[in-house]
Amino acid sequence: MPRSVNSVASRNRRKKILKQAKGYFGRRKNVYTVAKNAVEKGMLYAYRDRKNNKRNFRSLWIQRINAGARQFGMSYSQFMGKVKANDIELNRKVLADLAMNNPEAFKAIVDKVK
Repeated sequence: MPRSVNSVASRNRRKKILKQAKGYFGRRKNVYTVAKNAVEKGMLYAYRDRKNNKRNFRSLWIQRINAGARQFGMSYSQFMGKVKANDIELNRKVLADLAMNNPEAFKAIVDKVK
């Protein structure tokens, strides 16, 4: 009896990897073994950086709130402490957006917590 190999599935598996490697440079885009390593590494970076992205944005928001609060003579930690004490339920993302794009609204919040 001849050996049975599922070449349809094998080819589809390889095509899937090569499709994911689209846009890569050199042999990473068209040689299966090289592309497989590149795609696997890329997936690891994507997974890791989805977590890092959240960190980076939080630190960016904190910097923006700090800069906005210091214009009105408060540090970031003082400002956030008073925001929490006054039960203002705005998160850092919204506060940072107000500090950047709507300074008069941010000033109103600072005046309310002072």
